[in-house]
Amino acid sequence: MADNPQNIPDPTPAGLQLGDQTAELVRAAFPLRLGLVEGKVALITGAARGIGEAAARLFAAEGAAVIAVDKDVAAAEAVIKEIRARGGEAMAHGADLTNEHDVEAMIRVAIDNYGRLDCAFNNAGISGRFGSFIDLPLAEWQQMIDVNLTSVFLCMKYELGVMAAQGFGAIVNASSGAGVVAAPGLPHYTAAKHGVLGITKCAAQEFAAKGVRVNAILPGTTRTPMIEGFINGDPNIEKMVSRGIGRGYLGEPSEIAEAAVWLCSDRASFVSGASLSVDGSTVNR
Repeated sequence: MADNPQNIPDPTPAGLQLGDQTAELVRAAFPLRLGLVEGKVALITGAARGIGEAAARLFAAEGAAVIAVDKDVAAAEAVIKEIRARGGEAMAHGADLTNEHDVEAMIRVAIDNYGRLDCAFNNAGISGRFGSFIDLPLAEWQQMIDVNLTSVFLCMKYELGVMAAQGFGAIVNASSGAGVVAAPGLPHYTAAKHGVLGITKCAAQEFAAKGVRVNAILPGTTRTPMIEGFINGDPNIEKMVSRGIGRGYLGEPSEIAEAAVWLCSDRASFVSGASLSVDGSTVNR
């Protein structure tokens, strides 16, 4: 362990096993936040639950004013109510991110309320059902592309416009390990997540000289409501799911959120066009 000249007590709760309650360990390890995004305005999509909810809470804890966007605006309101109860600055907004009018209105809300947009975490997305490539209905393909790729393009289109005019800003897009390797049985998901990395790199190069950074994170299998629903409380299913994760157990939404906050912070000032795996060493590329 590193030297501790200030004799700061170790905040890690005694008795916790590694991989047992990772979210609690992460929170305990950082009892005092650093203010990584202090004074910034941050827009988070898919903020009602899972990784997006964790990100909304963490951006607020690190000092940002948060615009929590979700199609389920009532659930987003519940999240921001808790953020405000802890002294954070946040507001909720409902939007269908596949609808360009809704996306444009979302950005306008940010500007009308805060006058600028410092960072955005384009996290909203869906999973999809496994199936044979040749049996995939066109409607399911189109829905996946619309929600997981076109929505990211639309968000970036308007976020970049504001940030380029400001001369500063940071965007983080949520891709996946399926953005760099194939996910057999999920050709539509694989295509969408590969596409997110492609447009991330394009935007990073085009807008670097304008003071805007654009990066992507590739979350591994994380304890979100979707995964919890699949596991359904069965420890055997959880073991099966965890077997494919390098470290041997599920990621927590808060762990993914930490990466998004860092990439949006000034600590990552020379990082743009990157694709950061946050997956417990699952996909090695």
